[in-house]
Amino acid sequence: MKNVSRIIPCYAADTSGVCSALYELSGMTVVHDASGCNSTYATHDEPRWEDKRSDIYISALTEMDAIMGNDEKFINDTVSAAKDRKPLFMTVCGSPMPMMTGVDFDAVAEEIEKRSGIRTFAMHTNGTRSYIEGADEAFAAVVREYARPLEKIKNGVDVLGLTPLDFKLGSDVSIKKWLCENGFETVMTLAMGDTLESVKKAAAAEVSLVVSAAGLSAAKYLKNEYDIPYICGVPTGRAFSRKLADALKNGEKIAYPLSQTPDVLVIGESIQALSIASSLTEELGISANAVCTLPCDEEIRNGAFKADCEEDIEALLSELSPETVIADPFYKYILPEDTRLVALPHFAFSGRCFERDLKDIINTDIGELIK
Repeated sequence: MKNVSRIIPCYAADTSGVCSALYELSGMTVVHDASGCNSTYATHDEPRWEDKRSDIYISALTEMDAIMGNDEKFINDTVSAAKDRKPLFMTVCGSPMPMMTGVDFDAVAEEIEKRSGIRTFAMHTNGTRSYIEGADEAFAAVVREYARPLEKIKNGVDVLGLTPLDFKLGSDVSIKKWLCENGFETVMTLAMGDTLESVKKAAAAEVSLVVSAAGLSAAKYLKNEYDIPYICGVPTGRAFSRKLADALKNGEKIAYPLSQTPDVLVIGESIQALSIASSLTEELGISANAVCTLPCDEEIRNGAFKADCEEDIEALLSELSPETVIADPFYKYILPEDTRLVALPHFAFSGRCFERDLKDIINTDIGELIK
């Protein structure tokens, strides 16, 4: 059966992507789902919940509410919570059951905004797609809503697509440090270590750095609306980090040196995997490529392999027979027998299982990564 995970887990869902993307922006996110499911979005897929509070609520959808289409309870409860919490904005999003019953989230969001007087966004999640798609929609929504024309900040950079689903906590600090060392000023890091006030200044940047596919729609909007070019890449490895800094200064898209017969394959989120593979080639002379297992634009993929489900990943690994695979530890269960695994935990894939082993890969020695 196609698209069934028999051995490895699936990635975090689109609803978790929304919750993660908006976690630090002082809004309120309400997921239309059954009682108890909040733990999935707010704890299992979110490492910040232990020391940083965020308003993430579950509507406690009951079987009878779903069958009878009782949207009024969802609307009333959300408005009531908004009066207590007074968020800067609100977001409503869905799960599998509202998808099956056909809840109109645009209409629900409009009614909530009318009654509460607080800007309310509808996210079109259903719990069956990946976190990339949810976060991408959320980032694009807040940028469209709050970014306004401003005087440009010299060498100002917007960092887009930054969430702990893909990056270890503290990576936002590492990226800001790297940008500063290369003569740039960080305008915003959407959305780790940042606030909604920074989003309002997004149009002041001269260039955007897209560090995951979740930031691509926001980057395209800023390009179309404010003529801000965007570069896709993660500053990992010394040589590739220098190349990426040069690309940001010139506003030119970066080329990834990829091999179609690689000795090393990097599996994971597309931009991060491509950056690591390119760093291995440019710094250590290793033939490498990436396997994009999550949704990504063709302009990002740019010669990388694409495999959407477990059986396709297994088939690709069998065909290419790489000497080494860099991936989340859970991938070891589907690797060819003689393939070496270099563990690079991915929170969106294995959650808290390997949280202690998460690595900050920003501007680090790539040789240390593959020891």
